[in-house]
Amino acid sequence: MPLARLGTTSWSLRPEDPSDLARMIHATGLDAVQLGLSPIVTDRARWATSIPRLIEEGITILSGMLQPVGEDYSTIDRIRETGGIRPDDTWPANESMAREMAVLAENAGIGIVTMHAGFLPEEQADPERAVMINRLQMLTDVFAKHGIRLALETGQESAHTLLEAMREIDRPALGVNFDPANMLLYGAGDPIEAMELLSVHIVALHLKDAIPSHTTGEWGQEKPLGEGDVDWDAFFTIASSLPQEVDAVIEREGGDRRIEEIRSAVDFVRNHYK
Repeated sequence: MPLARLGTTSWSLRPEDPSDLARMIHATGLDAVQLGLSPIVTDRARWATSIPRLIEEGITILSGMLQPVGEDYSTIDRIRETGGIRPDDTWPANESMAREMAVLAENAGIGIVTMHAGFLPEEQADPERAVMINRLQMLTDVFAKHGIRLALETGQESAHTLLEAMREIDRPALGVNFDPANMLLYGAGDPIEAMELLSVHIVALHLKDAIPSHTTGEWGQEKPLGEGDVDWDAFFTIASSLPQEVDAVIEREGGDRRIEEIRSAVDFVRNHYK
């Protein structure tokens, strides 16, 4: 089954305002985007016009992204402590943001919102795991009430742990946003093995490349698409056999040539996935 649509992420472009975002998307040669929705909820003065501006510019919003409050990606240890909906101190703000975001996404016709859950504990007996499962059930229900699927992004735990957790969450409106590079960046396992294991749940794809770190607990290094260790031939073979069409979103979070590298990534995808 072919990929549905190809786009990039709004946060890859680091825009100054909605008009700048639209200009930069066009500069990549694309006309579709996964839109970070958290700034629209938390900084309305600056970002409230994002959705109408993109529509006016003929840019399709493929999906949204929820970035939880308080996340610190400076090290893997710090994001383990601060990431997703795991920390108790930021949970009330994140729940509130999600509820507001669900209304925003429904009004914009956005059908999928992705997020990092935070590091899901591997042990089922871990009390934090039960708390996170409960919170993810709640968030999935919040978005489902508005006709939106919630998709958990891969990488902060092994594919096996994520699959077990999804079975516990037991919500048909919950899916996976599969990012192969994150498996390498976090040292969370082989991307292709993970994709095969999670394939039935994949509802969205991030296209990003990386090489792993040789030191446990340290970040791998993101690379332009095709220059890392992701086996893209195997990736696209699995993508073509997914049970449903999914959108593919090019994400580039490193370097200072992001527009140029996203343009090159577009060519790479179109040459490798036919």
